[in-house]
Amino acid sequence: MSAFYDSFTGNDPTTRRRGQVLSTSSVPAGESLEFWHDAVLATLVGMDIATESGTYDATMRTDGLGELQITTVDCDPGEVHRAPRFVARGDGGQVLVAVQSSGTAQVEQDGRYTELRPGDLAFFETVRPFRTRFPQRFQLKIFAVPRCLLGQPEAALGRITARALRPVGGLAALLSPFMSRLADTSESYSGPVAERLAESAVGLLAATAAQQLGEEPADLPGADRVLLLRIQRFIRWHLAEPGLTPAVIARAHGISARYLHRLFEREGTTVGRWIRGLRLQECRRELTGAASMGSVARRWGFSGTAHLGRAFRREYGVSPTDWLRDERARRFAEEDWCRAT
Repeated sequence: MSAFYDSFTGNDPTTRRRGQVLSTSSVPAGESLEFWHDAVLATLVGMDIATESGTYDATMRTDGLGELQITTVDCDPGEVHRAPRFVARGDGGQVLVAVQSSGTAQVEQDGRYTELRPGDLAFFETVRPFRTRFPQRFQLKIFAVPRCLLGQPEAALGRITARALRPVGGLAALLSPFMSRLADTSESYSGPVAERLAESAVGLLAATAAQQLGEEPADLPGADRVLLLRIQRFIRWHLAEPGLTPAVIARAHGISARYLHRLFEREGTTVGRWIRGLRLQECRRELTGAASMGSVARRWGFSGTAHLGRAFRREYGVSPTDWLRDERARRFAEEDWCRAT
């Protein structure tokens, strides 16, 4: 699976392929379910997938538009389960927003249950388990959104998961057809048009989340919000550069360092903390692939293993060595469990 995963995963907009299509028709019928399981893991997040038969007919098209990853799936009936063992992998940095295009879905998360009908939207949190049953063939359009862009803490987002947003009025009536059309036509847009559409979509999603929480929708996308999205994208593109400082970032966007810090303060964080968090995520990913700690540290902007170790311990409460040992033990245990079952 590793080669498959390495080929199709990744949220870096500089490397993500446009219009990537995956289909179980490309493999023998007896391998279709395993292929689909790996495709979902590589493209979205890890989930168990179950069907009544041993074969599975499914197609997935994935595209990137600004900060959004857009995935459209056409699948046979079945069930998906984001089990705790997948949550423990730490791949839940995004919120999934789904638009049900055809068929129905029976959704469970955070102690709630709902049914999605064509046109309905729903939020899914990837840092907690969820389960979805599809009783007939279906099409689902899934938007993966970095959690920080929705402007809500994790606890607040947990109050709107597994709720069907019907497109009968309010923002949901605007959002559903807009997002559905955006998924269908995402390959048509590029450059500034693509960026503006993605920013507008994120702004609508954030406003919808705020409205569902009983808040006044924030002034989004707004000039400050658009600027922040561009800055965050710039940081991701230049994340491996050790000279990525607030002064460099501010200068690249024609603003003062003070204004830059103010933008991040509104998000409840700092520029340095945001950069460090992204770099540590990349370090964790590479360390599990048996890369040396020194090379990983230098590749992601740390001066060496000691610098990485201090930052890692501050962020996660353990040293990189202890974390890697525990992660490998967990994976071995998971593999043993899979072989036993």
